[in-house]
Amino acid sequence: MRRRASLAGDAQKAETKEEFVKVRRRDLERLTTEVMQLRDFLPKIVNGDILGTFQKLDAIESNMEKKEEEIEQLKMDCEHFRARLETAQADCMREKKEKLDLRQQLNEAKQQLLQQAEYCTEMGAAVCTLLWGVSSNEEAVKTILGGSRAVKFFTITAQTMESFVKSLSEDMKQQDLDSDENQFVLALAGIVTNVAALACGREFLVSSSRELLDTMMHLLGDMKPGLCTKFKVLMLMSLYNVSINLKGLKYISESPGFIPLLWWLLNDPDTEVCLHALRLLQSVILEPEVLAKSASEMRDTLPFQRIIALSKSRNADLQALAKELLEDLKILEYEA
Repeated sequence: MRRRASLAGDAQKAETKEEFVKVRRRDLERLTTEVMQLRDFLPKIVNGDILGTFQKLDAIESNMEKKEEEIEQLKMDCEHFRARLETAQADCMREKKEKLDLRQQLNEAKQQLLQQAEYCTEMGAAVCTLLWGVSSNEEAVKTILGGSRAVKFFTITAQTMESFVKSLSEDMKQQDLDSDENQFVLALAGIVTNVAALACGREFLVSSSRELLDTMMHLLGDMKPGLCTKFKVLMLMSLYNVSINLKGLKYISESPGFIPLLWWLLNDPDTEVCLHALRLLQSVILEPEVLAKSASEMRDTLPFQRIIALSKSRNADLQALAKELLEDLKILEYEA
């Protein structure tokens, strides 16, 4: 044990003892000289280009660090925009689903509205057809006009007629006479005709439902020749019945465009339309007070050739009325 401790102590002393190398003085002096020479010539060896290269290298390293920072920032921005995109896509998908749901609800509402409209049209056609038959009774008409909703009924009648004519397509060749819509307006026009056939009804229409009279005259001018002839005939019959009332005749004849309207209707290919247009014209001619105001316009615009052609019609009633009217029109020569 003592021997081992002695060996360990000798080794520690050997490690701490300084070591020296013997060099000849001449070699040391030469080494010193060379070191001094290196110190003098080193700046010349390391020239400006190399220093500039190091400076550029430093600048590049600095730029790389900045670029790395920018790339890192761009990555963060990219992540941010990706998150926003995902949110926007989620919102878009949600909105699309909401729109699809709303569109489905709208389609369902349209379908329900269409069904309700069809039901109302069918019900209106049925009720008004029944009322058309009832309105041929004088007492029934008096009861209708005595009700609190009479004015409202004829206002709705005018609106319904106008809506029906607006719904007619431009290229429609003929009207479906069996449709609920057609039967609805025919029944309404028939009711008006029956009401106007009575003195109390004419007075009511002239006093409280002039909007209906204006609408009928306007619609007669809007509908193409040959279209909805039965509807036209019923409206012309209504106007003719109203013209039996002097106040009604004055109102109708003084309406703007009334005389041109008659000429327009006389060119309709349907004989019934022409027949009732002539009847309405005859009402004006046979009332001196009304004729005095319309004579000048009639002389300037009256289609005598058309009336002469109608006087040769194969329809006996139309032929007879046209001939009678030509005789009545001679009064215009004396009025001139």
